Amino acid sequence: MSAARYDPYDFANRRHIGPTRAEIDAMVETVGAKSLHGLIDETLPPGIRQDERIDFGVSLSEGHSLERMRRVANRNRLVVSLIGQGYYGTVMPPAIQRNIFENPAWYTAYSPYQPEISQGRLEALINFQTMVCDLTGLDVANASLLDEATAGAEAMAMAKRIAKSEATTFFVDKDCLPQTIAVVKTRAEPFGWTVVVGDPFTDLDPKAVFGALFQYPGAGGAVHDFTAPIAGLHEAGAVAAVAADPLALTLLKPPGEMGADIAVGSTQRFGVPIGFGGPHAAYMATRDAHKRTLPGRIVGVSIDAKGKRAYRLALQTREQHIRREKATSNICTSQVLLAVVASMYAVFHGPAGLKAIAARVHRDAVRLAEGIEQLGFKVEPKAFFDTITVEVGAFQGLILRSAVENGVNLRKIGSDRIGISTDEKVRPDVVEAVWRAFGGTELRFREEYPEPRLPEALKRTSDFLSHPIFHMNRAESEMTRYMRRLADRDLALDRAMIPLGSCTMKLNATAEMLPISWPQFADIHPFAPKDQTAGYHELIGDLSQKLCEITGYDAISMQPNSGAQGEYAGLLAIRRYHHARGDSHRTVCLIPSSAHGTNPASAQMCGMSVVVVGAKPDSDVDLDDFRAKAQAHGPNLAACMITYPSTHGVFEEHVREICDIVHGHGGQVYIDGANMNAMVGLARPGDIGGDVSHLNLHKTFCIPHGGGGPGMGPIGVKSHLTPFLPGHPETGGEGAVSAAPYGSASILPISWSYCLMMGGRGLTQATRVAILNANYIAARLKDAYPILFHGRNDRVAHECIVDIRPFSKSAGVTVDDVAKRLIDAGFHPPTMSWPVAGTLMIEPTESETKAEIDRFCDAMLGIREEIRAIEEGRADKQNNPLKHAPHTVQDLIGEWDRPYSREAACFPAGSLGIDKYWPPVNRVDNAYGDRNLMCSCPPPEAYAPIAAE
Repeated sequence: MSAARYDPYDFANRRHIGPTRAEIDAMVETVGAKSLHGLIDETLPPGIRQDERIDFGVSLSEGHSLERMRRVANRNRLVVSLIGQGYYGTVMPPAIQRNIFENPAWYTAYSPYQPEISQGRLEALINFQTMVCDLTGLDVANASLLDEATAGAEAMAMAKRIAKSEATTFFVDKDCLPQTIAVVKTRAEPFGWTVVVGDPFTDLDPKAVFGALFQYPGAGGAVHDFTAPIAGLHEAGAVAAVAADPLALTLLKPPGEMGADIAVGSTQRFGVPIGFGGPHAAYMATRDAHKRTLPGRIVGVSIDAKGKRAYRLALQTREQHIRREKATSNICTSQVLLAVVASMYAVFHGPAGLKAIAARVHRDAVRLAEGIEQLGFKVEPKAFFDTITVEVGAFQGLILRSAVENGVNLRKIGSDRIGISTDEKVRPDVVEAVWRAFGGTELRFREEYPEPRLPEALKRTSDFLSHPIFHMNRAESEMTRYMRRLADRDLALDRAMIPLGSCTMKLNATAEMLPISWPQFADIHPFAPKDQTAGYHELIGDLSQKLCEITGYDAISMQPNSGAQGEYAGLLAIRRYHHARGDSHRTVCLIPSSAHGTNPASAQMCGMSVVVVGAKPDSDVDLDDFRAKAQAHGPNLAACMITYPSTHGVFEEHVREICDIVHGHGGQVYIDGANMNAMVGLARPGDIGGDVSHLNLHKTFCIPHGGGGPGMGPIGVKSHLTPFLPGHPETGGEGAVSAAPYGSASILPISWSYCLMMGGRGLTQATRVAILNANYIAARLKDAYPILFHGRNDRVAHECIVDIRPFSKSAGVTVDDVAKRLIDAGFHPPTMSWPVAGTLMIEPTESETKAEIDRFCDAMLGIREEIRAIEEGRADKQNNPLKHAPHTVQDLIGEWDRPYSREAACFPAGSLGIDKYWPPVNRVDNAYGDRNLMCSCPPPEAYAPIAAE
């Protein structure tokens, strides 16, 4: 008997592809196909299949991939960057790095739409919101935004919504960060708003604007009191927003005490690595009166079915998927993982620790200023927090070069000034290196505290972070246990399959995650000289080339740092293309009724008018309706947006015809890349008629969801749209959509590693198995549940939709009941009620093993039997396991007056015995949470009993 054949390819790709070859054969038999390749032939329309295989060369082992990554990382030169401008050196406490940032219990979780299994993340986020409210002096904060620049743009849009002024001009402080000014201008242009940049104290006419954005402290270092300009705005019915550094706010008067309506900023310097520009959690806070116009997600406090306190996402009706083309923001992904890191940084240090860090940063800035002044240079401003500007005249180039030779990057300003920003990582040798660059070779660092240069009138007098959570015992043992307790309250991919349709919750391999913690990737400033970032540019260039090969596009922009930002950037490229051709009248965008809510919201943000196209009963786009509306709007047609495969999990047969219709009327085709996991290696959007697509790297290309972010949504375009990709002020371009030139660049090594380790052959096999797994689930469940939509040969694509609506009539069971009962079995529920109300959309991905998929199917079949018991009168219609789900460990003790057993309640079909997951709360009362809105940490008297649990 010969030994089994060893196949290096098979071994390497078992990392990402769950089923074994034998299991694949068994699953193929269950779905009734002759082979895996035969299943794909039955599923995909032949007219869309790509002709050539993806060829990336030989797939790399984990060891070889890490060696390759290390060589590339070493091409990035580690230089201390005192460039500032929103990006600062910071120290992530090792306990947070190991237990949050590098912990799959935190980084593999999904957005907390299911509160019962998200209590840990939600508590961390409400800590974040409390931190932001306290530091800014405002009432309500959201649970993070993408970056400071886009937060500034959101502040402008929010100001327009709440302003009493009819003006269409927005004022921006000239001392705002350059990237913020650029992104604000990009956002304003499609709305027809004018952006005026100037001095708030001499150039601002409150009566001529609907709002203004001030920077505090300014990009040049100045610290101003904006109380008077804010009062002037209010008198004119306009809105005041302040972009504020949260570390500075530990020492400085908060914006809320100046009268600001909105505060935005970045929490990057709260322990989050610079990472060549991201990801970082931005924040946004406002007054209570404006909370219902606040964009993004807000965590609130509610109760569960037994009256126990529980957290949840509040005010959900504000989300873009509800308001669609009426939405004022297309925000979908936030930056949860980074917001959690920032919140834990505040918990770890407490208010006294944060204030001590800020004071040290300020002292080092003062020391630098004093030394440079001794050398005869003029330093401005007189009052500052961490940033100074030095007039150097013709010596600028010499000093900048000397600084680099001494291991420090400084900021070039114009042709005769230099900017310097201190941070948490500055040490005496760094201060002396800067002095040497200015010619101060004899100057030496002195431990004596210099006289502060903060304006006396702006020193903070109010308390912050007074809640007990920010005063907990800061022993590492206690901190680690707190983080572990929160992680145990969540359900992430490290525990079980998360079968979310359209969200592609697949493996985030450890070997792909490791490099993002390396200093050569984590500690690089996005504005560092290009000769110091060769590794990043090699990585981005090669990944872009691979993505072009996968998609059939000619160019990639990595700047959009979420899928929604990718939509926005792609539509802006189409808008600029039409304008460049003199077709500015083309403003109509055709969007199918089933599209994700960010599609119409993004179109609206780009100044387009949304025309909704209907769907046929089989879920396909109604081609007759599409053709008629394209004809009716032909001269004004700008674009159409379609998702392929469709949001119903089907490869529509007429996609090429749809693209031809749009092109025939002079429009452009946007293909949403949300479902790209069903296409890689089999079909390319650029070949079937797409002009632009975004790619969710946090889905198809293995960047983890992080509990609701980080994300990356780069766009691929055909060559005619390449000139209209987003630029950036740092690289001399226009049309920036994000703060950093390459978006959240520090997580790109994950997707690149995925491509290197899988190779073209592995990526294609992953797609085939993703389609197989979805069809296998549909085959196992079809006799128990209606499977709503099918494509050719009754096949589904990478996901299937299970219809729960019939059971509402037969047994009083809703989709919520089924979803919550799956939690008892240890599963994250599938996507609920989208794209069809009362349904579950299931996507297993290729990463799940046959055993885990079978366990899920067993759970669903067990639920069907529980429904049948209700239908047949063997179970009470209101008092049954489905209606009371999920069940907690507390349900095992105390009185039990229900007609079903505790065992049936807590250990349904599909559940694990010894490894049972216990949700920390029973079903959460959403209505109570909205009626009694509380979006910061509960008061101490409510908190103490929970802390003792």
